[in-house]
Amino acid sequence: MSQRNEAKWRSTTVLAVRHGGRVAVGADGQVTYGTTIMKSDTRKLRRMLDGRVIVGFAGSTADAFALLERFEQKAKDYPGNIARAATELARDWRLDRALRRLEAMMIVADADITLLLSGTGDVVQPSDGIVGIGSGGPYAIAAARGLIKHSQLTATEIVKESLSIAADIDIYTNHNIVLEEITCPI
Repeated sequence: MSQRNEAKWRSTTVLAVRHGGRVAVGADGQVTYGTTIMKSDTRKLRRMLDGRVIVGFAGSTADAFALLERFEQKAKDYPGNIARAATELARDWRLDRALRRLEAMMIVADADITLLLSGTGDVVQPSDGIVGIGSGGPYAIAAARGLIKHSQLTATEIVKESLSIAADIDIYTNHNIVLEEITCPI
């Protein structure tokens, strides 16, 4: 196969919404290889640090798990400081020759902060509390922004409905949605 026609693993939409004293993170379950759905019920969210942190990932599953393990170690090295742990992981990701080749993105959320981590070394805190990754991420973000502005839904309801809208549009996203939520300090 030429590089242009090479089949690619595609997967997912992950969305985090911070709203109404809660942060909710959700993901669909689809993994696609080329034009074939390989699995419809993959779990792309993980809780860590005694359930205080939710991590969602998109991209190559093996790469995402490698990053997830490294993030968990950084979070243990910097207890209570998720931003520092994320920054340290991003630094390693950018500088380490093996890590640089990993193709994945992560959303990390705890009661205080939501962050997007990318392989280019980005650590971004969304100004509106909404962040999405994966092929359906832009659709889910747009839906969430509209729902926050024009509804009285909870953070979890917004994530669920936004992921459902993304699944109706993006062929790499399905309706098998998993949700996690954390209460935020007021």
